[in-house]
Amino acid sequence: MRKLAMGTVIGLAVTLVTTPPAHADAPRLADLVRIGAIRAHQQALQTIADNSGGTRAAGEAGFERSVSYVVRKLKQAGFKPTIQTFAFPYYRQVTPALFAQTAPSPAAYAYGTDFGTLDYSGAGDVTAGASAVDPDATGTGSGCEADDFAGFPAGDIALIRRGGCTFEVKAGNAQQAGASAVAVYQRPDVPDGPVEGHVGHAFTIPVVGLTNKLGVQLVQAAKAGGLKLHVTTDTVNEQRTASNVLAETAQGSPDHVVVAGAHLDSVTKGPGINDNGSGVGTVLAIAENIGKLGNRVGNKVRFAFWGAEEGGDLGSKYYVAHLGAEEKAKIALYLNSDMLGSPNGVRGVLDGDDSLGNGTNPPPGSDAIEKVFADYYAGRGLALKQDPFTGSSDYQPFMDAGIPAGGLRSGTDAVKTAEEAAVFGGTAGVAYDSCYHLACDTYDNVNTVLLDQLADGTATAVETFAHRAPAVNGGDARPARTPRQVDGEDDPAR
Repeated sequence: MRKLAMGTVIGLAVTLVTTPPAHADAPRLADLVRIGAIRAHQQALQTIADNSGGTRAAGEAGFERSVSYVVRKLKQAGFKPTIQTFAFPYYRQVTPALFAQTAPSPAAYAYGTDFGTLDYSGAGDVTAGASAVDPDATGTGSGCEADDFAGFPAGDIALIRRGGCTFEVKAGNAQQAGASAVAVYQRPDVPDGPVEGHVGHAFTIPVVGLTNKLGVQLVQAAKAGGLKLHVTTDTVNEQRTASNVLAETAQGSPDHVVVAGAHLDSVTKGPGINDNGSGVGTVLAIAENIGKLGNRVGNKVRFAFWGAEEGGDLGSKYYVAHLGAEEKAKIALYLNSDMLGSPNGVRGVLDGDDSLGNGTNPPPGSDAIEKVFADYYAGRGLALKQDPFTGSSDYQPFMDAGIPAGGLRSGTDAVKTAEEAAVFGGTAGVAYDSCYHLACDTYDNVNTVLLDQLADGTATAVETFAHRAPAVNGGDARPARTPRQVDGEDDPAR
């Protein structure tokens, strides 16, 4: 195995923008944004969650208190924040689901270990036979096409392997085929925990996620015949409201707006201090210090704290959808901060030039954003890992509008490779964040060294584009784009 030299960007080849010229008598934003301030914001969010039933999910008291905290801090920093409220489909699991095999060999499975409930699952109590749906994924992916369900016995529980399309598509096809419940099991190339994620909108049938090990066992049993399963889900699906918090600098040209954002909500299962208190703390600390740059802010910088990202980027989608054409054209680019302190993470940079060949087709100018990050870390002798845009965070609505996007990330529940461990340290074969979307995503679930490094890079990008952004502003020439559909929270599964 080849160990990459420090300063390398794994798979990266871009050109274009460089950082602004140095001002010997002026501080750099990266020097002003301190890890202690970010950690203080994370501690405040942890305290809010502790006093709000352990969660800061949109639609819950913990989220509203998080909004109040961010608004207060922005006002203290001299901003005039606005709150943009929107309706969204709220989901909550009232009691943990039950999942068991009743025949031919009765067995009960452990919630959180063997299986979990996908967000927006319907409520129900089902005992029925089970059938495997295209387990070899001979088409687009298991359950991704209506004809995958040809001959599916109506009333059975559908066993579907993750991959190839969204969970919403899989569950929708299964429900259309008459399935009484859906069990999506993990792919073999990711850490073998239960599938996590959401199914896009409220369903009327139970939808659960299984480990790969359990899913494969049940598929084999279904093929042998006589398999019966029992699924019980106790969920609430209803309309509630969430909010985006927006604030912008008084300085800078309003014709070239740099948007820097992070989602403010957590999942219902935990406080979300890495996901995404790390991004919130970073963006908030940058906002608190950007005024010290004075006239070096040549382009207006707008800070955004999104609501209901965990339900499918709902806050950022609402924001972009409600921009007028003229307002949209003035947004030069979007910088996303989502999970910057994963305990076993990497320094990941979003693939702005699509050199990984994933077909994400980032809008022109996204490569220039990537180049700024690459230049910064090369100057520090620190390696980067290119990560594809997967549609799993708040950059996607901007990209769909033709707005250049980029950002840094430290990783979710995917496993760290031996090559990555050799470059970035940490432990191979272990998830970047083993507490991803779980109750253990607390103040202690943060790699502070990595968070400090990624916050510095984010601050540098904000300062760079605040100084000069016209080169990446597509304006009226932006092409229309078709939104990509991807599988789940953080996996293109193509």
